[in-house]
Amino acid sequence: MLELTARPLTPEAFAPFGDVIDTRTSEYFPINAGRTRRYHDLAKVETLGDEARTLISIFVSQPVSLPLTLDFLERHPQGSQAFMPLHEERFLVVVAPPGESIDPDSVRAFVTDGHQGVNYHAGTWHAIQSVLEREGEFLVVDRGGAGNNCDEHPLAVRVALD
Repeated sequence: MLELTARPLTPEAFAPFGDVIDTRTSEYFPINAGRTRRYHDLAKVETLGDEARTLISIFVSQPVSLPLTLDFLERHPQGSQAFMPLHEERFLVVVAPPGESIDPDSVRAFVTDGHQGVNYHAGTWHAIQSVLEREGEFLVVDRGGAGNNCDEHPLAVRVALD
């Protein structure tokens, strides 16, 4: 079984897998007569393939126990998938680079700080939603449309925090 320790999520460490969504480290400009800060273009939304369209959903996830044991990772080959916590929920992020198979040496684990979201690039292998401490609500932006957009790859992984 692959043993991982989740490290703090940073844009630099996560760059091979996607985008970190975090207003604290992003530029903004004022709109709505100066009453609103617009943090613009925080992640690259990818929708590939026939009849592709962008979906906006809310996921409500139950918390996981630590250490977290996983049996597989999944990927969405035809589109990105973004998760943004709505109530400062911390969550685990387990990822591997895109490809037909997963090299266990390339798998990484991160833990968010409750203010960060992630956008997985199309094809990036990742674990299922793994919220910590309490039930979590997430704004999710991903791809809808024709064709298969979810593959699973068996992989035994155990993740702990520092």
